[in-house]
Amino acid sequence: MAINVKPLADRVVIRPLETEQEVKKGGIIIPDTAKEKPQEGEVIEIGTGRKTEEGTLIPLEVKKGDRVLYGKYSGTEVTINHDEFLIMRESDILAVVN
Repeated sequence: MAINVKPLADRVVIRPLETEQEVKKGGIIIPDTAKEKPQEGEVIEIGTGRKTEEGTLIPLEVKKGDRVLYGKYSGTEVTINHDEFLIMRESDILAVVN
């Protein structure tokens, strides 16, 4: 899926992974609004990296296609072409999942 967004500096665009619909014992379905936000996603686009005060470019450690874990309330939610994404700083990413 190609999106026409290029994040700046040390920011990345992440597509949150969908959570499956949860059914409890007795057939009760938990609505999406009552569920916790997903904390895992796929990196779709990356910025060029962070610049130090001296002007040295520090490249990002994550790359396109990485599955990552991030904080529950990290990033800014955006809608692009009717799809939901998160834009966050690389420092908000907690881990890369292999």
